[in-house]
Amino acid sequence: MELVPEIENMQTEFASWRRDIHAHPELGFEERRTADFVAAKLESFGVQVHRGIGKTGIVGVLREGNETRSIGLRADMDALPIHEQNSFAHRSTHQGTMHACGHDGHTVMLLAAAKYLADTRKFRGQVNFIFQPAEEGLGGARAMIEDGLFEEFPCDRIYAMHNGPGLPVGKFAAVPGVRTAAGAFFDIDIQGKGGHGAYPHLAIDPIPIAAQLVNALQTVVSRSTSPNDSVVFSITKIHAGDAYNVIPDSARLSGTVRTFSMDKIRQIEAQVQDLAQSTAAAFGASAALDFKVPFHPVVNDEATTAFAGDVCASIAGDGNVLRTGAPGTGSEDFSFMAEQVPGCYLIIGNGEDSNALHNPGYDFNDDAIVYGGSFFARVTEQELVGVR
Repeated sequence: MELVPEIENMQTEFASWRRDIHAHPELGFEERRTADFVAAKLESFGVQVHRGIGKTGIVGVLREGNETRSIGLRADMDALPIHEQNSFAHRSTHQGTMHACGHDGHTVMLLAAAKYLADTRKFRGQVNFIFQPAEEGLGGARAMIEDGLFEEFPCDRIYAMHNGPGLPVGKFAAVPGVRTAAGAFFDIDIQGKGGHGAYPHLAIDPIPIAAQLVNALQTVVSRSTSPNDSVVFSITKIHAGDAYNVIPDSARLSGTVRTFSMDKIRQIEAQVQDLAQSTAAAFGASAALDFKVPFHPVVNDEATTAFAGDVCASIAGDGNVLRTGAPGTGSEDFSFMAEQVPGCYLIIGNGEDSNALHNPGYDFNDDAIVYGGSFFARVTEQELVGVR
């Protein structure tokens, strides 16, 4: 068994769909045009379409026979607030927004599989095509789950994939266990006392407090975390003041934390809270922490992942499937779906010369569409072979 010929034969058309979506990117929970595009395609295939699940999310349902077994196939649809630097014809037409993570490609890989499965129907049971909004930190997976995703569309197993820059097209990674990090976003608001820049003794300046706190927070990793634990702690924004001669009354520090366990990320939250409050208090100020955890670690189910790896091998050959490897410190909210249903989150090659994800020069490699589409198609056919 190799690539699905019917998907290979439509590669040019699928690439045109992908480029259309790339040219019209939409941020999380704003994917209205993309949702319309997906819904129209699914309906034209004869797939039953359910809209408004997780605000702009879509689930397409295809059933064959009376078997009760079902699976979920998930793709994300949202783009990022990045100014695209590419000059090709399908570059973003929405200034300041671009598909810099390949969700346009993920969407079309799943559409390609949906078309093939609707045409051939070589399975028994139900396949749920899950098109998720707002993966990039806005809680799209949780929103779909809270809207009854798995109650209305039960899944015995669920599969998702993400493109991997640096991995050659035609290669897959299907690795069990923890695959991505838990991710937190935080804001620390320091409240001082504003005043004239020429009379700092009459103010409580939040800017030097913020500077002290930046240094103190680095000890969360360097002095409070075991070298055996993987933790990333980054301050990514500092905002304070508007004028040369005015001491502002407040300052804000913002950043992100990545770890491979929820226990560790909660421990870090407590440390950040203590450091922020004690540092501010030492200068006569106060600090408030807003700490959000929009991502849990993605944990691949062992049996589901072994099955997925075998499907990948049937498409690309054993030598093109990585089955071991260290997890990455990126985050992915497919984690919440995989907490509900045994799941596998695969990586599919986007090419050795691909720009990095979230880079303004990134583009999804259209040659990968046939591999991703073939995986979604074959894993459905091999999962839903009849009553077991």
